[in-house]
Amino acid sequence: MKRFIDTLRNIWTIEELRQRILVTLGLVLIYRLGSYVVLPGVNVDALAAASNSNQSGGIVGLINMFAGGAFLRASIFGLGIMPYITASIIIQLMGMAVPYFQKLQREGESGRKKINQYTRFLTILVTAVQAPGYIASIKSSAPNAFPEMTSFWWMQSIFILVTGTMFVMWLGERITDKGLGNGISLIIMIGIISRLPFAFLSEIKSRTAGNGGLIIFLIEIVILLLVIVGSILLVQGTRRIPVQFAKKIVGNKQYGGVRQYIPLKVNAAGVMPIIFAQAIMFIPAAISGFSGTSGGIFSERYGFWYNLIFAVLIILFTYFYTAIMVNPNQLADDMKRNGGFIPGVKPGKKTAEFIDLVMSRITLPGSIFLAGVAIMPAFAQKLGINSAFADFYGGTSLLILVGVVLDTLQQIETYLLNRHYDGLMKSGRIKGRGANAMMVQQG
Repeated sequence: MKRFIDTLRNIWTIEELRQRILVTLGLVLIYRLGSYVVLPGVNVDALAAASNSNQSGGIVGLINMFAGGAFLRASIFGLGIMPYITASIIIQLMGMAVPYFQKLQREGESGRKKINQYTRFLTILVTAVQAPGYIASIKSSAPNAFPEMTSFWWMQSIFILVTGTMFVMWLGERITDKGLGNGISLIIMIGIISRLPFAFLSEIKSRTAGNGGLIIFLIEIVILLLVIVGSILLVQGTRRIPVQFAKKIVGNKQYGGVRQYIPLKVNAAGVMPIIFAQAIMFIPAAISGFSGTSGGIFSERYGFWYNLIFAVLIILFTYFYTAIMVNPNQLADDMKRNGGFIPGVKPGKKTAEFIDLVMSRITLPGSIFLAGVAIMPAFAQKLGINSAFADFYGGTSLLILVGVVLDTLQQIETYLLNRHYDGLMKSGRIKGRGANAMMVQQG
């Protein structure tokens, strides 16, 4: 306990770190307050009554969790940061297929600024397209929530939703620049974690009402902690490939001759396979919702066939996205150009084949484990855990929480170590998702 208090004191002592933490907390508070401001002309009572019956089930409940509850409140931040995420994914895919965007990626800082501008413009377009559908979905679940839907009201509401999303995006960028951690990821995490206390209390009430008692609830908490530990191992797991650099003597000095490591991540794709798979699984449910027909297996988020197809898609997308993210030929060419080689492997084509073989071997267990984490909420729900609390047993929400917390703690620890304080841990160092650079070990 004393060490924990000393660590907090050290954190508060560093002026820059203290200011960044205060700025982050202030901007997050603005985001949370804005999520409770509803659109003009909305019947709050009718909306609240409909939300209480719909918030824990189906795809709407999942989207609402990512928006921190703002989705079902018809908030000005109802669409949250998700249009920006969609635009970022589209731009990222275009960077892999369109030569112009590939050229921008190679131009360094100037190219990155242009890509950010294109992402912002695309975010406005995506939000403008999604806003009418969002209002229509709220209208279908709560018919009395919008008493007067005039043409002016539609234009006003769409404009407010677009402005709200752009403001949330601006908050995320300010957190990244002036605050602590990645702002966009932090906003998503805050939206997810804001639902945790309500889900926690709901599960306690359910258990104390006679559904197993507090002993079962304690067992659930232990299982949740084990799932979190497994998710941390998935996020941090790497296979280090040794790379030897040739010695070079210039004058009286020796250059090179060191051994470095290429850390190939077990889950190089991150949460992207789950996001892509969920997007595909949302399509049939969305079509059935607009047409008024049954979505079949795609409307049963905790059903067997839904989760089986979901898991298979995650495994396939993990291989697909890993192949895009990790280019063995480029890694082999970079090593050869810098005079590096993998011991026992010939430079060039043989090195590329070796890296590709290693990636294939570690991606298989990584993809299976990722799929297992993604469908864990279905198992939790089948075991009697309520839907709101079951969503924290896995899926995109848990992986985002783990990844963002590790990244933020890693940044805090960097500030402490740079000021010659002890790190957050008594032994070892915290490694977030950003720890992808080569780790150097003297040969």
